[in-house]
Amino acid sequence: MRALTFDFDENLKIIDTSLNISENFDILKKEMDIKDTHVVFYYIDGFVTAGIMQKLMMHISTVTDFGNNSHESSVEFIKKSLPSVESDPEYDVDKMCKAVLSGCSLMLCDGFGDGAIIIDARSYPARMNAEPENDKVMRGSRDGFVETLIFNTAMIRRRIRDTNLVCKYMTAGESSKTDISIVYIKGKAEEKYVKEITEKISKIKTDALPMGHRSLIECLIKKGWLNPFPKVRCTERPDAACASILEGNIIILCDNSPEALILPTCIFDFLQDTDDYYFPPVTGTYLRIVRQLVFWSAVILTPVWYLLVLNAPNIPDFLMFLVPEDSGNVPIILQLIMAELVIDGLKLASLNTPSVMSNSFGVIGGLLLGDFAVQVGWLSADVIFYMAIVSIASFTQSNYELGYALKFIRIFTLILTHFLNYWGFAFGILTGFALIASNRTVNGERSYLYPLVPFNGRALARLVFRLKKP
Repeated sequence: MRALTFDFDENLKIIDTSLNISENFDILKKEMDIKDTHVVFYYIDGFVTAGIMQKLMMHISTVTDFGNNSHESSVEFIKKSLPSVESDPEYDVDKMCKAVLSGCSLMLCDGFGDGAIIIDARSYPARMNAEPENDKVMRGSRDGFVETLIFNTAMIRRRIRDTNLVCKYMTAGESSKTDISIVYIKGKAEEKYVKEITEKISKIKTDALPMGHRSLIECLIKKGWLNPFPKVRCTERPDAACASILEGNIIILCDNSPEALILPTCIFDFLQDTDDYYFPPVTGTYLRIVRQLVFWSAVILTPVWYLLVLNAPNIPDFLMFLVPEDSGNVPIILQLIMAELVIDGLKLASLNTPSVMSNSFGVIGGLLLGDFAVQVGWLSADVIFYMAIVSIASFTQSNYELGYALKFIRIFTLILTHFLNYWGFAFGILTGFALIASNRTVNGERSYLYPLVPFNGRALARLVFRLKKP
């Protein structure tokens, strides 16, 4: 701990040096002489509201008693003369600097002795909490998490007015000192699991969390990254996060990131959707069943079709329509893999396409390229048809990591089917199940296959069907 001294000029030198005032144009040092007292404020331009700071300084200019240069002077000043809602005395130089770099204002005075006052009058630059682009619903609320931690916790507090709701504050990163909040309901969340997550975050040894929640996930889970299945479920919707908290889960919010981490996580959680709960139970159950049937069938659609093509002489006559009459000039296995790569290439290109050209890009990529590919013999119409179904099915759930994990399993199964026929198909599917069962997650007492393993019939029924809450 680095402490201030009772020499005011020395204290100013310590803070000036620690914050590197001479080289940082955006860290402001405002000096005021009020009668016989010297007052200095430190704050970052852009992190404070000019109107609030102006009113605060106008009020302080009317104060007559700033203390007698004792250890408790800053405490007494807060009690008698400081109207700010959030203000605390501080004696640790490192904590003072951290507070300023986090957006707070630091007040020093030659009557405060070896203390200073931290005033939280910050106002972070933030976008509107509009509905997330990647997590939209047909019905329901239209707000979403933003990159400011305090705004996100406020949206949760607005929905859950329970005194047992806990928003535990932590930091991680030697340089970034990223703000993190663990949110849960005491009594519903597993206390042992909360303690385990808290200890893991406190033991993180890294310079920074530049990618926000993604960097935090990689710090929490350091093994099993060759397994492509997602380790943690994320959401940008406050209503979905609150529903998870009320079910006994833990939410981790990371400053500078609009996504909340939901723990613990199992494979079946990814196939739920917020829309399921904004419709009556019958409609929600129908949507959920359709989503799961479409999504899982897309995993084996092209491998099963290719298996039938390889064994065309042995399939029944009523299935002969599945065998293409014109398979093109390129082997079908290469066509399928090529189509998988082209689809991802179009997705990457669409991310960099200006919005005014997005419609034109969709027409060119979806119609012209496919039509020309058939005409020149690169792809057959059957391959384009089945890959179009697979592409559409991948959007039935919002988690991209799960979509790509199943894509890898699909391609792996296709290659094995090409070389080993039936045995290759079976081995590819079994490999997929093995990866799911062995996935390493931050999951407490639950496995990735919960509630199937260990079996919990009631919990499994609630995942498969949209049941009415008791």
